[in-house]
Amino acid sequence: MLTHADSTDTTHPLLAALHALSQTATDLPRAKPMMLPDPGELELTTVMLPRDAFFGRTEQVPIVQAAGRVAAEMITPYPPGVPAVMPGELITTPVLEYLRSGVAAGMVIPDATDAKLDTVKVHAG
Repeated sequence: MLTHADSTDTTHPLLAALHALSQTATDLPRAKPMMLPDPGELELTTVMLPRDAFFGRTEQVPIVQAAGRVAAEMITPYPPGVPAVMPGELITTPVLEYLRSGVAAGMVIPDATDAKLDTVKVHAG
């Protein structure tokens, strides 16, 4: 963030680094592909109160069995740091594909029970 208090002393290192990056950008490794669904497919339906899903009876299921189940945990990929799944929401295949492809591409999922997303915590009711 730059403000009116910055000067060439504080902005020069940033500009020099950005210039160096632009000169070597073609040498950087290519990003791994990710499946990004349409924005509407990322909007999950809340079918249960979040506290009931989170504090209720739960089970850990393989990710291939999680679609159509009610989430019992929050799943927040970084980047961007915005929850993709919240407790009480009905999990869908497009969201699971987005998350799994993101993990394969380097996303970090710090709040899920299984950060690799081989399994997902769901409501067992």
